[in-house]
Amino acid sequence: MTISECLHTFFTYYLPKIKGGSAHTAEVYKKSFELFLPIAAKQKSCTVQELHLENHSIELVIDFLEYLERERENTVRTRNLRLASLKALAKMIRLPYPEYQKYANCLLSIPQKRAQKKLVGFLYQDEILKVLATVNLQRKEGMRDYTILNLLFDSGARAAEVANLNLDYFDYQNKPLAILGKGNRFRMITLWPKTVDLLRLYIEKHQASAKFYCKHYLFINQRGGQFTRHGIYRIRRKYLTLALPRKRLDGLNPVHSFRHSCAMNMLADGAAITDIKNRLGHENIQSTMGYLKLSMHQKREVQQKFIQHTHSILGNDSKIEDLADWENKNEILTWLDSL
Repeated sequence: MTISECLHTFFTYYLPKIKGGSAHTAEVYKKSFELFLPIAAKQKSCTVQELHLENHSIELVIDFLEYLERERENTVRTRNLRLASLKALAKMIRLPYPEYQKYANCLLSIPQKRAQKKLVGFLYQDEILKVLATVNLQRKEGMRDYTILNLLFDSGARAAEVANLNLDYFDYQNKPLAILGKGNRFRMITLWPKTVDLLRLYIEKHQASAKFYCKHYLFINQRGGQFTRHGIYRIRRKYLTLALPRKRLDGLNPVHSFRHSCAMNMLADGAAITDIKNRLGHENIQSTMGYLKLSMHQKREVQQKFIQHTHSILGNDSKIEDLADWENKNEILTWLDSL
C-alpha cells in the first residue's frame, strides 16, 4: 500500500470523523508529513507517490528526526512534535490495515527525546501593573488591547482560546466565561469584576464593527475580521517590550508568560492545585504541579495594589474615563474649528 493512500484515509476519514481532531491539529500533522515525505523519497530514490509502507523502516524515521535537529536546527520539542504526528498515523494504520500492525507497533515504540526544560517565566504582580499601564487608551486599538491583556492575566487562557472566543461564551451578568480548549473541551471560569466590565464596554463600543461573517466572535482585528493567535502574540510581545527591560525579557516567553502569571497569582492567593488545573485547562495535573516548584515573594503593598486593580470597577479607573472621552474629542475639536 502506498503512503499516499494511507494519508488520504488519515486526513479525510480517520482524523475528522473518528478522532475528531481540530483544524489546528490537522495543520500540524500536514506540516510534519510535508517535511517527512521528501526526505523519505530521497533516501528510497523514488517519487513521493511511489513510497510504500513496506519500504519504510524505523531507521528512516530516526534519520528524519536527526535531520530536523541537524539540518533545520529544530529544537528537541519540535522534533518530538513531528514524531507525534508520525505516531498518530501509526495508530490509524492499526485500525483499517491490521496487516501492517507490526510496522505500526515498531513506529509507536520510538521514544521521545528528552530535552532540558526551561524555567517557567512569569510576571510578578507589580510587573503586570506596569504592562497594563503602557497601553495607550487614546489610540483606536487601545481599548481592545487593554481588554485582551486583562483577560489573559485573569483567565490564563491560551492565545488560540482567546482568539476563538464567541460572544455566546460570555455572560456579563453572572460573570462566567466559557473557554473552548484543547481536545474540544469546554471549561467555565469566573472573571474578575474589572475584566467583566472591560469586556462589556468593549462589546458595546467596538465589537459592532465586525464584518457580518465575524459577528459571533468576541475579539476582532482592525479590519473587522477574526483575531488570530498570532495577533494575540504580537499584542503581548509589544507591551512586554514597552514595559520591561531587555534583560528581564530574556527570561520570559511572550507566548506563555501571561498564562504562567495567572497560575502563579492563584498559587500566591492560596488556590488549590486542582483549581489552577481547571482554570488553565490542563489535561494532566502533572503539568500544573510544575508551578509548585516556583516561589513568588511579593511585598504586601504590591499584592494589595494588584487586588485593588482586579476588583475595581470602571468608574474608579481614570484610564477608562479617559477612554470614554476619547470618542468625543473629535467632535469637540470640530466644534472649536467652527468658531
